[in-house]
Amino acid sequence: MKDTDRRSLIAIPVVVLIGVLIAVAGSQGGATLGGIPVFAMAVGAAFLIQWLVFIPSFRAQTEKFYDLTGTVTYTAITLLLILLTPGVDARALLLAAMVLAWTLRLGTFLFRRISKAGKDDRFDEIKPSFVRFLNVWTIQGLWVVFTAAAAWVAITSATRVALDWFALIGFLVWAVGFGFEIVADQQKSRFNADPANKGRFISTGLWAKSRHPNYFGEILLWIGIAIIALPALEGWQWVALISPVFVTLLLTKVSGVPLLEKKSDTKWGGQADYDAHKKNTPVLIPKF
Repeated sequence: MKDTDRRSLIAIPVVVLIGVLIAVAGSQGGATLGGIPVFAMAVGAAFLIQWLVFIPSFRAQTEKFYDLTGTVTYTAITLLLILLTPGVDARALLLAAMVLAWTLRLGTFLFRRISKAGKDDRFDEIKPSFVRFLNVWTIQGLWVVFTAAAAWVAITSATRVALDWFALIGFLVWAVGFGFEIVADQQKSRFNADPANKGRFISTGLWAKSRHPNYFGEILLWIGIAIIALPALEGWQWVALISPVFVTLLLTKVSGVPLLEKKSDTKWGGQADYDAHKKNTPVLIPKF
């Protein structure tokens, strides 16, 4: 067995264990159905959906449904939580609407992008290995749980608080972030669709203010959701605040900014215009 396969084999139960711990902590003081915490059901469903789609994806050796499955997971579980949780209030409905608006927009965008590209080259070395490919899908299950934790725990919480200043401020922060992400994605899509821009990097619109404005918007919108969720959290439920922290660390330290910066440096490093853009443009927080 290769070292990469061996590491993946170890990682899978570790990832699942972390999910179990989040499920237990986030379920404290939350709604139950037949004696089973609703939030814990959501965590279990997040993993189950990934594993079910992994099977045909591995057989077909395709990653085309990876991002779409994430969208389906966010959507299905959020809707089920609203239906299964008794006494759902305006705060819970607002959080659900925000998560659904985000995932349906981003999921559609990503699915169109990979359908047009034909594949995601990040999966080329992973797909042939059953264990490594399964690990990627398992990690996506935990990824979904971590990202949506603040919203899902607040939706299922027994603590009900009327809409307040937290809700207003959180919604405004979310709206700014959501808008940033949409505009940045649209600007880059239009830029890449223009044959005249082939082989060039984007440095116009929001991309002139930040090298990764879409990631800035992504982080901001999850901070907004966490702000709205705050009044509904008690005790161990505070673990749900891992949501914006996870998104921020993921995008700035792991799979977002570092990978794209490295790819851009390899492609355009040494070009005067690129070096000037990199020197004068903030990596994340826009400079106006």
